[in-house]
Amino acid sequence: MISFRDTLADIVNNVGGGLGAVIMGYDGIAIDEYSPQQDSCDMPLIAVEYATLLKEVRRTVSVLKTGEMEEMAIFTTKIGVIVRIINEEFFVLLAIDSTGNHGKGRFLLRRAVPLLQEELQ
Repeated sequence: MISFRDTLADIVNNVGGGLGAVIMGYDGIAIDEYSPQQDSCDMPLIAVEYATLLKEVRRTVSVLKTGEMEEMAIFTTKIGVIVRIINEEFFVLLAIDSTGNHGKGRFLLRRAVPLLQEELQ
């Protein structure tokens, strides 16, 4: 049994440019988070703000009947945020600096989701 924090640390430490990661419910409550430099990124604040956006995107996807939402990514000049849906209640969010490996971040999240789904059952 691997802990949530260990899973998040593995993702952040192996992505290249990882700032932090958080597992959060759509209700805005964080299950766990990891940030190697606590002052570099306010992961709970980022996740709460993106949770609001995710709810709206999920609603839009449902209205359009285009299938289940799996992933969302938003990149700015300073950071990239990649969100991967775990289940109907939870998502995992990874923040990467602008020079980080975004493709690897997507891969690591996709690989971690089945483990997180199993732990959250």
